[in-house]
Amino acid sequence: MPTTTTGGPTGDYYAAAQGKTGPQLKAALNQIIRVGSKLTYEQVWDALKVTDQDPNNANNVILLYSGRSQSKSSNGGGANDWNREHVWAKSHGDFGTATGPGTDVHHLRPEDVSVNSNRGNKDFDNGGSPAAEAPGNYTDADSWEPRDAVKGDVARMILYMDVRYEGGDGYVDLDVNNSVNNGTAPYHGKLSTLLAWHAQDPPDAFEKRRNQVIYDSFQHNRNPFIDHPEWVAAIWG
Repeated sequence: MPTTTTGGPTGDYYAAAQGKTGPQLKAALNQIIRVGSKLTYEQVWDALKVTDQDPNNANNVILLYSGRSQSKSSNGGGANDWNREHVWAKSHGDFGTATGPGTDVHHLRPEDVSVNSNRGNKDFDNGGSPAAEAPGNYTDADSWEPRDAVKGDVARMILYMDVRYEGGDGYVDLDVNNSVNNGTAPYHGKLSTLLAWHAQDPPDAFEKRRNQVIYDSFQHNRNPFIDHPEWVAAIWG
């Protein structure tokens, strides 16, 4: 799939956001990216097999945290299967797996079942002890630190969810904050850490392709912070 740095295929996907900053930019992006198709939670299985395909093995997907290349057909609930990880933990806002934020493929990624369980609903921050079965990841009682290669990916997924779900279309209003231990509140942190990860790990070819595939074949909307990384600072400073 082709990648893009300007938005949709005609280049004017983000026209309404150009020249804006701060709350005005965030509001404009919300109006743009809320338009699209919605998947059921069952359809997410098939979408992930395309969006997260291993570029070196079309039969496999790449697992987000562990980085392992694993057979597409080994999805399920078994100990070494992969399942659907909600990067914005679904308990943060209590939206579960209902259509909408619970099925938005922009923040759903394949992950080993036990690694997914180990991450649980923890917020994101630096530190902790090495995570079992996920080299390069660290965790403690209230936070999860992903491996360096996907730190920016995680940050941009969380920031996308903040902008996409503003409470104006029947879905919960999600907001990123500078806390951990957010529990069931519709907040996810830790903002200062996520901003640092965004700067540390810019969008790579895998992330750009994924954004394009979601736009072309599934939800027909985009993560603006993959296309325009500079908009993170324009909104959050």
